[in-house]
Amino acid sequence: MGRGARLGVSLLLLGLGQIGWADDAPLRIGLSGPFTGGSSPMGLSMRDGIRLATEEINAQGGLLGRRIELVERDDQANNELGRKIATELVRREGVIATVGIVNTGVALASQRVYQEARIPVINAVATGSIITRQFRPPEHPDNYVFRVSANDLIQSAMIVREVVERMKKTRIAILADSTNYGQLGRQDVERALNARGLVPVVVEKYNIRDLDMTPQLQRARAASADVVVTYGIGPELALIANGMAKLGWHVPVVGSWTLAMENFIDRAGPNGNGARMPQTFIQEATSPKRKRFIEAYQRRYKVTRIASAVSAAQGYDGMLLLAAAIRQANSTEGPRVREALENLHERVEGVITTYQRPWTREDHEAIKPDMVVMGEVRDGRVVHAKVEAR
Repeated sequence: MGRGARLGVSLLLLGLGQIGWADDAPLRIGLSGPFTGGSSPMGLSMRDGIRLATEEINAQGGLLGRRIELVERDDQANNELGRKIATELVRREGVIATVGIVNTGVALASQRVYQEARIPVINAVATGSIITRQFRPPEHPDNYVFRVSANDLIQSAMIVREVVERMKKTRIAILADSTNYGQLGRQDVERALNARGLVPVVVEKYNIRDLDMTPQLQRARAASADVVVTYGIGPELALIANGMAKLGWHVPVVGSWTLAMENFIDRAGPNGNGARMPQTFIQEATSPKRKRFIEAYQRRYKVTRIASAVSAAQGYDGMLLLAAAIRQANSTEGPRVREALENLHERVEGVITTYQRPWTREDHEAIKPDMVVMGEVRDGRVVHAKVEAR
């Protein structure tokens, strides 16, 4: 090692020494999500938001006098792999908690491992309505599953309100992918429609990595649908928008929050303009905290547009909330951290909102309906949707 390299290492060690870690052993926290494949814009953005929060916490002295070490794994949006990763993180890596998980099916398959180990898991992206109810009391003594994302009950109600009240559309076609996410979300949309005395004129299913949506779109058009409601992820959603343009069929598209994904916006291009979706966070500096977050993210990761801004913000906030609970518990023991999560005393300033007791024993959903807004794709980015009906 040269003199310059030795000097650099010495300065780094000196800097760490000034923080004054009480214990050389770091606090190991799991971070899992899809870092490759069609869901990767969500997974990578979430991961980078969690990393950013972790770096900030460590720069301020870490937790309980110890630095945080993230133990990261790519679940590839695969349910079985997600379960195996959760087992590895708990049994071999010794994590004290996990923040992450993007896909509903992966969440349902993997969070049982954390539940049985009595280790908290904070879902930062997955939205399936059943996720936080899987182990809810009184059927289970305690629930170790928490969430910082807008669940599908919130989203489906917003989607239906947008379509029926603001757009004045009643002939609704639903196109949903065949995953747990797509089908559970589709069920929530149908229930929200049924509550208004409406049924979709057609319900179509497609598979991940399908290359042509023409048959489904033709059936929707033949049913005289005046709006298309989607539940899927970016690449296939782009096929829907592009397929509609190819058919010369121009009706509004409204769907779940994933219409904000980079791989929908970029692949759909102009055909994606006007697509609307619920959002917990839009990349606009509407507060000092959001401005700092956006600038720090852009500077740290050398990007202008966050690939999935919602995922980044929810990951960041989820990490801050977990840190607050560990400080309050003054412990890394799972049951004590869970109890702190259910009764947080600290006001936590996140980028989505300032959280004041976000969870209770009965309610493990940090995001409430009034925290969610309607976004719209416009010229390659997501902005706040216009208020007037279209």
